[in-house]
Amino acid sequence: MSDVEKIKKLRKLTGAGFKDCNSAIQESNGDLDKAVENLRVKGISKASKKMSRVANEGVVAISGDNKKTSVIEVNCETDFVAKNEDFINFVKEISELNNHCDSDNEKLKKTKMKNSKTVDENIVSIIAKIGEKITIGRSKTISHKDSENFTYLHTVVKDNLSKLAVIISLQTKNNSENLNSFGKQLAMHVAASSPIALESSGIDSEILKKEQELITEELKNSGKPDEIVKKISFGKINKFKEDNSLLNQPWVMEPKKKVNEILKELNIPDLKIKDFYRLKIGE
Repeated sequence: MSDVEKIKKLRKLTGAGFKDCNSAIQESNGDLDKAVENLRVKGISKASKKMSRVANEGVVAISGDNKKTSVIEVNCETDFVAKNEDFINFVKEISELNNHCDSDNEKLKKTKMKNSKTVDENIVSIIAKIGEKITIGRSKTISHKDSENFTYLHTVVKDNLSKLAVIISLQTKNNSENLNSFGKQLAMHVAASSPIALESSGIDSEILKKEQELITEELKNSGKPDEIVKKISFGKINKFKEDNSLLNQPWVMEPKKKVNEILKELNIPDLKIKDFYRLKIGE
């Protein structure tokens, strides 16, 4: 990617001007992640909690049923190949095998496909045929006792293949229509709101440490006294936790209420959000 292309991408990600983006790219030696951080510390960036990443192309595929559901990411170099029939059929078969392998990547690579060759061998073959690098990325299998899984696909490429997929696991003995409706809506909510954890206490300490560092640097450069910086910093990190924990997020279908309030209104005493996973290509 040329510097001009990086500047364009940085402007789109941060909302900063051409000159500021150009300086940030130069200061970071072309590293987009560092460039976003630099702009944010300077108070220029309008970027949200997520750092930029150069997007990989490909698809994510969901397989399984409502008791055991798996999702897998298969990457390629261009969106054109992501829509190629050979690539799509290859990913579909891998997706089913991944569910059988419980998202064990090493086991999957050694598993034989319909043509009696291993997944690894077939990857080599399809690379030779299509002419692009193809890799197996992230994967996840969700299966919990007394739980039912719900899924959502966004920007569907074909059938069970898309650019973004969500799996939600709800633990309850209830199987009402209300539960089914909530499960589907919650999966859509996760797709749109991208929570990091179920509750704020579940957010990884490294993520919080990084966010705290960025907040502190940003405030220090504002020229405010240390006491004020500490107070504002405390408020900002708490807001970050709230914004990124699923139960505390505004419900996308009714933003004046939070997810935990909607959960209570369902009046299903044993209902718990047991697990969730969101997978988007290039993120």
